[in-house]
Amino acid sequence: MNHFLITGLLLFTFGTISAQHQTLPDNDYYGNKIVIQVVTEDTVAHKALMKQLNNITSVAADTEIEVVCHGPGLYMLVKERSIVQAQLKKHAEKGIQFVACEFSLKERKVDKSQIVDEANFARSGALEIASKQRAGWSYLKAGF
Repeated sequence: MNHFLITGLLLFTFGTISAQHQTLPDNDYYGNKIVIQVVTEDTVAHKALMKQLNNITSVAADTEIEVVCHGPGLYMLVKERSIVQAQLKKHAEKGIQFVACEFSLKERKVDKSQIVDEANFARSGALEIASKQRAGWSYLKAGF
């Protein structure tokens, strides 16, 4: 009887381990909605986010994505400071939404006219993220 128990346990363990290393088919990604928080002015993180957006949309082009920039992350959307403007435009053309926090604008004395044309505005970046999560969107934080 012990041999049956041990054999069964080994089969279960190896089956579980091999299942952990499988790549999901792309159709399992259908219908995702993701809100991404940007709170860093680190341009390396901004570049990394652009790559991540490329990766997501290359696998699941129908994914709804909103990128909310607040605090120091607002600078990713400021025309004079952003180093990813070309990528922002490309992603916006694919339907990705970029949102600037109005509280962060005020705190940093940035006028709306200084924000890239591809961006929209939310009164509160934090509440925008919370609203998306309440509506069932998945949350990711940009940066390292």
